[in-house]
Amino acid sequence: MSKIGQPFFVRRSYRYHDPGVRVAIIEPQVLFEDNHCLALAKPGGLLTQGLPVGLPTLWAWARDYLRHTYHKTGNVYLGVPHRLDRPVSGVVLFAKSSKAAARLAEQFRERQVTKVYWAKLDRPPAPPEGTWRDWLRKIVDEARAEIVPEETPESKHAETNYRVIEGDLVELRPVTGRMHQLRLQAASRGFPIRGDLLYGSAHNFGPPGELPRDRLIALHARSLEFLHPIRYEPVIVEAPLPDYWHADNSNMSPEETSR
Repeated sequence: MSKIGQPFFVRRSYRYHDPGVRVAIIEPQVLFEDNHCLALAKPGGLLTQGLPVGLPTLWAWARDYLRHTYHKTGNVYLGVPHRLDRPVSGVVLFAKSSKAAARLAEQFRERQVTKVYWAKLDRPPAPPEGTWRDWLRKIVDEARAEIVPEETPESKHAETNYRVIEGDLVELRPVTGRMHQLRLQAASRGFPIRGDLLYGSAHNFGPPGELPRDRLIALHARSLEFLHPIRYEPVIVEAPLPDYWHADNSNMSPEETSR
């Protein structure tokens, strides 16, 4: 099994900054790359992929990186087997061929990928270790979800294992992959993820954003473990915490940080 992470395996990176993104200079990091896979550390505040065309995204950055590094012309294929929410940082895995994309997508779909997140909560959970099980449903015409009774139409089962690492720092291991699963499950139990104002956090987190969509939350995709799509050997890719995790303004209220 190979374990990959920053800084040893960071081979190339270059700055990408768009004036429309107001949280900070955005600088993805290459965590792992071979002929079939590309794993990046996504900064919080950057979309993984999105529309309309031209909007700053990690996917666009990665394609530019491949063009720039390997002097490619024409279309650059880059498959997206999974995504992270815009305010979340951490590991994102791309596929550099259609064969790799199909095999990685199947692993995510069949829950064969081990995903580990770190989160800072407004307060520590009790008990300090356990499993959250809920039924979630996306709210129609809104970019959020809700917890509902099991028999509710269009509801989906959500399950997450958690443990306290230290203080309010928690490790989250989702078994399922529902919309806003970690954010909603934590918040519904009275300890929202810090900075997640959408689900009731009382504090901001990280560099302040001018618009609500620019605000970051204390949720970080720490690692991914998957089978290499060609060699079928286990690979672990790990992303370091962003610098703002070590010096955040999370004790300030949203009103204070907006002044």
